[in-house]
Amino acid sequence: MLAIQQNLSKRFYMLLSLPATAMGFALSVQISALSWILTTQYGLDIHEVGLVWAAGPIAGILGQVIVGIISDNVWFWHGRRRPFILIGGVLAGLMLLALPSIDIVSASLGIEGILAVAIAIALTLDLSINISFNPTRAIIADVTPEGDERTKGYTWMQTISGSFGVLAYAIGAVWGNYVLIYFGAALVLMLSILPPFFIREPKQLAQTETATEPSLSFSDILINIKPLWGFIIYDIYAMARQLSGIEVNHYYIELICALLTLFFIWQTIGASEDNKSEQEAGLIGFRKILAAHSFSWIGIQTMFVFIFAFLQDKMATISDDELGKIISVSFLILSAVSAILPATVLEPLAKKVGRVKVHTCCIASMAVGYFAVALLGSSEYTLYLLMALLGVGWSSVISLVFAIMSEKIDQNKMGMYMGLFNLSVVVPQLLVSLGIGLFISQTEDKSAIFILCGIALTLSAICWSRVKEHLK
Repeated sequence: MLAIQQNLSKRFYMLLSLPATAMGFALSVQISALSWILTTQYGLDIHEVGLVWAAGPIAGILGQVIVGIISDNVWFWHGRRRPFILIGGVLAGLMLLALPSIDIVSASLGIEGILAVAIAIALTLDLSINISFNPTRAIIADVTPEGDERTKGYTWMQTISGSFGVLAYAIGAVWGNYVLIYFGAALVLMLSILPPFFIREPKQLAQTETATEPSLSFSDILINIKPLWGFIIYDIYAMARQLSGIEVNHYYIELICALLTLFFIWQTIGASEDNKSEQEAGLIGFRKILAAHSFSWIGIQTMFVFIFAFLQDKMATISDDELGKIISVSFLILSAVSAILPATVLEPLAKKVGRVKVHTCCIASMAVGYFAVALLGSSEYTLYLLMALLGVGWSSVISLVFAIMSEKIDQNKMGMYMGLFNLSVVVPQLLVSLGIGLFISQTEDKSAIFILCGIALTLSAICWSRVKEHLK
């Protein structure tokens, strides 16, 4: 074991953050370039772009949960999380290289349509990212003690990852998305292959008083993701409708699923953690976090996927290259704020007033920012200013949330719960691609994109206000 790991020094936290940084950089490239390259180089429309993005959440549902469960219970290549970081990193780097060559890949395979190949590459890329994202986050909990040190681990993760995210969007803004893609492929390979060999994982995970509990059955897992049932039902329906090609001229199913979602989430956030055992209280808290985080990701994913459509509507006179650069600068600003705040502002504030309170306020500020973009975002420089405000919420979403969640559950099942937690990201992402994408394609005023984002983040803030702070 390196001395920096024994002492939990800042250099160790920086090293520990690099595998997650690799996956974060791959995701930044995907966010910055995927929608842009599909619309400008390959001519896909908004609806088809939504279908391509739907491949990622499907990969996440399978990848993170399965890999999380497996990584809790295996040991090879001198690690529990290390093997999956290495495998996922190599695949992610290769798929990034394939992005600009979708037409070449399609032609070499003798496939006429671009859409099928684009979905296959996006699916493999996102599956690769998901294979690695779970272990890169779980390993932080594995090698840090509960409390402030773990919070420091996740805030440093976001500081380092966010700094590289700034670099990603800077490259896209200055040299264009093609340079970003090729640079990203090389960086992802380097940061996912080398650092894991310098981090010593514990062969036995920390024992907790819930460690003697039996493994969760499939029905137990379903109960724990109850807040997501409404989303899942709609995703299955929407996917079946898309694959079958059936045209539907009403919104009865959407309304039923919306009511079911609100019912299940209301049940979840209304549950009390008082007078419960530590395990029961932790699981109730975990379900509340799923509910709150799912609404956050509906708003965030809608911005990621459809900001290009909003800008095409509000800045109709700009060229495709200018559009790509404005998107890159916007996400550069978002990433810059999210890189600076976690370790310098959010962590000290969390020590004083609590992580949940800080995160709730950050989410509320993001809701305000989204409504402001809908009203004022047609100006390039106003958009940049508002993206800085949105960065406050984003910085907390990808740092504090993991520290909050990781202390609600059995430490011996960290990989599995990280995978289940990821469902509160990928299930809403699928909803955005299959449902919100169709709605946006049929809406003339694209301000609706950010109005929907604002509503989702408002609901998220309300749900987060019902999460109880973990006290140890």
